[in-house]
Amino acid sequence: MKLFSSLRKEGHAPSLIASFLYFDVSFMIWVMLGALGVYITADFDLSPAQKGLIVAIPTLAGSLFRLIMGVLTDRIGPYKTAIGGMTVTMIPLLWGWLFGHSMTELYFIGILLGVAGASFSVALPLASRWYPPHLQGVAMGIAGAGNSGTVLATLFGPRLAEHFGWNGVMGFALIPLVLVFFTYLLIAKNPPSQPEPQPLKNYLTIFKLKDTWYFCFLYSVTFGGFVGLTSFLSIFFVDQYGLTSVRAGDFVTLCVIAGSFVRPIGGLISDKIGGAKLLTFLYISLAICMFGVSTLPSLPLVIALLFIGMMSLGMGNGAVFQLVPKRFQKEIGVVTGIVGAAGGVGGFFLPNLLGTLKQLTGTYAAGFAIFAFIGISALILLTIARNSWKKSISVKEGVA
Repeated sequence: MKLFSSLRKEGHAPSLIASFLYFDVSFMIWVMLGALGVYITADFDLSPAQKGLIVAIPTLAGSLFRLIMGVLTDRIGPYKTAIGGMTVTMIPLLWGWLFGHSMTELYFIGILLGVAGASFSVALPLASRWYPPHLQGVAMGIAGAGNSGTVLATLFGPRLAEHFGWNGVMGFALIPLVLVFFTYLLIAKNPPSQPEPQPLKNYLTIFKLKDTWYFCFLYSVTFGGFVGLTSFLSIFFVDQYGLTSVRAGDFVTLCVIAGSFVRPIGGLISDKIGGAKLLTFLYISLAICMFGVSTLPSLPLVIALLFIGMMSLGMGNGAVFQLVPKRFQKEIGVVTGIVGAAGGVGGFFLPNLLGTLKQLTGTYAAGFAIFAFIGISALILLTIARNSWKKSISVKEGVA
C-alpha cells in the first residue's frame, strides 16, 4: 500500500496507467502475426524458414520505428507521439481485416504492425519522466508490463481465428485499440520534465558511448528472447509436439504470463539490490533453461523450462530498464528507442534462427542450444560492463 501511495503522490498515476494501457494494446497487436502464425502459415504453405521470417517481420520493423518514435518523444513529447502511433496502427489492422490475401500484402502488414511495437519508446519515457529516481524501477516496470498484451493475442487470437479466420481477428483487434486511444486522450499528460528539443545530430552522440551498446546487447537478449519466443512458440508446439493450434496458444499464453507480469517485480527487486546483480542470476537461469529445452524433453518438462526461462527474460527486461534512466536521464526518449530497437532486432533474430536451423538440421535442438550460449555471452558482457556502470551510476542508485 505504501508503494501505491508513493506512485500516486510522487508522480502522475493516470499517465502511468495510460502508458501501461497504450503499451499493452500495442504489444498485443505487435505480436499478432505470431499468435496467428499457425493459421497464416497453413494458408500460404510456408517452409520452416519462411515461418520464422513472417512472424519476425513486425519485430524488425518495430526496431526501426522505435528509433523514430524515440526521437519524436524527446522532441514533441510522449502524448502526441502516442496518439500518432495508435492512429497509424489502425492501418495494418484494417488492411489485414479487409484484404491481406497475398504474401506481398502480408509483408507490408507486418512492417506497419511494427509501429505498434514502437510504442515502447513512448510508454516508458512517459512513465519514467513523471517519477523520481527511487521509483524509476517500479514505474518503468509497471509501464513495461504492458507486454502482457501478448497474453490477449495468444489466448484469444487462435480461438477467434477458429471461427472468423486470421483476417477477422485483425478486425476484432481494432476494438480495444480504439478504446485505449480515447482513454489515453482523456487521462495522459506530458510530464513536466520534458527536455528541450535538440538538433538531430546531437542524438547521434549517444551511439559513441559504449554504455549504449552494452544496454543494447543485454536488452536484445532479454526482450528479444521474450518477444522472439512469444512469436514462435505456437509453431514450435504444433511442429514438435503435434498440438492443436488452440492448445498450443494456451501453452504459449502460460509462458507469456510468466514473462509479462514479473517485469515490475524485476524493476522492484532491481531498486532494492541493483539491476546488474539481478541480471547476473537471470542470465544464468536463462542459459540453464534453454539448454534444457534444446534436449526436446517431454511436453510437461519443456513447458516448465520455458515458463522459468520466460520469467527470467521478463524480470530481465525490468532490470535493464531500471538501469537505463539512471545512466541516460536527459536522453531517455531516444535511448529507450535505441535500446528498444536492439531488443526488437533480437526478437527478429531468434525466430529466424529457430526456423532456419530447423530447416537445415531437421530439429529445433540446435536453435535453442545456441540461444543458451547467447545467454552465457550476455552474462560475460554484463561482468565487463559492470565496471563501466559503476563509474557512471551511483551504487546507491541501483547498480550494485
